[in-house]
Amino acid sequence: MATLQSLALASTASHSLLKQPRSLAGILSWVVHRSADSLFIGQSLHVVYSQLSSTRWNSKKFGPITMMVKPTIQFIQGTDEQTIPDVRLTKSRDGTNGVAIFRFDQPSVFDSSGEVGEITGFYMIDEEGVLQSVDVNAKFVNGKPAGIEAKYIMRSPREWDRFMRFMERYSNENGLQFIKK
Repeated sequence: MATLQSLALASTASHSLLKQPRSLAGILSWVVHRSADSLFIGQSLHVVYSQLSSTRWNSKKFGPITMMVKPTIQFIQGTDEQTIPDVRLTKSRDGTNGVAIFRFDQPSVFDSSGEVGEITGFYMIDEEGVLQSVDVNAKFVNGKPAGIEAKYIMRSPREWDRFMRFMERYSNENGLQFIKK
């Protein structure tokens, strides 16, 4: 039997309706839960698993679901940057840390920043999650925005490996290639 405790009650009316235990086809029963140590009033949910279930999960038919997210870079969360950057990587001799510097010439974020919002950071998004940095600098020429430089610092081999996985996905999606100098 599985128990899920302390679901908050929405109102006192629902509290009075749940004073008596109820069941739905012998599967669920609701009970009011009140703790002597707390003023919180909640309800307990007891789930009874039926042996006569007509629907069974077939693990051979269904496997894990993998979500594919297009690797992207954002300066404003929710707004993808369309300009492809020039990326420079440096790594310490012992391999424990590294720095990636992204240079964007005439990034598209300048076109939409007035409508969408302000630049809040540098976000690299892929199927594993988000890598982010707040080290973002804008370059202005004659008072007009001309470019952005963003720096991402990796402080461990694990962070370096994670960054390289992102860059592999991002470069495959955007036709970039690695040139060692």
